Amino acid sequence: MKKHIPNAITCLNLFSGCIGVTFAFSNDLTLAAYFIVIAALFDFVDGLIARALHVYSPMGKELDSLADMISFGLLPAAIVYQLFLQAPQVGEMSEYLKFSAFFIAMFSALRLAKFNIDPRQGDHFIGLPTPANALLVGSLPMIIAAGSGALDAYILNPFFLFVFSIGTGFLLVMEVPLISLKFKNFGLEENLFRYILLGSSVLLILLLQFVAIPIIIFIYIVLSIIQFTRLR
Repeated sequence: MKKHIPNAITCLNLFSGCIGVTFAFSNDLTLAAYFIVIAALFDFVDGLIARALHVYSPMGKELDSLADMISFGLLPAAIVYQLFLQAPQVGEMSEYLKFSAFFIAMFSALRLAKFNIDPRQGDHFIGLPTPANALLVGSLPMIIAAGSGALDAYILNPFFLFVFSIGTGFLLVMEVPLISLKFKNFGLEENLFRYILLGSSVLLILLLQFVAIPIIIFIYIVLSIIQFTRLR
């Protein structure tokens, strides 16, 4: 029975993603974004439990990618699509521009397929992980819902959304090694950049809430580049 526990949690990730998609297409983008967070928690826990129980299986790896495709591929794409529909200038640029949102789903599929066959990604990632990218996307409606209004005009600009969709797609498949948060031990020297990332993330979230997420992703990429440049 215990070998099925991680798979059951992975299914909860998928279930959360499916619910989030329904909220996204109902234009309840805040709830849709919350379900990205919930799915990400299940995605983190299933791997943690699989390692703790020593029940890794090829099926679990494939199931995880299939679940991630919905929760961190289709769901963020649906959120950006709805943001396009809210953008006041979208009709002036092109009525088809909104479909560029689904580049996020397309590049997420490429990222997940690449991860499954890439032997280099055992203790680090190559390209931005799909959960991190989905959280980045989910931060956009959260920032709007926060009600400050300062960034709304930028987020609801169709040109920004187009560049954002293409840009995040590039981040997903870029050939750049990035830090994994899988701790083999808790030594300071081996995990220095992980601790810096976690500490700065907590501090930024406390100070800036959802606005912190794009900054955290930027810090994550910069720290990864510094770490892997030092190892060469």
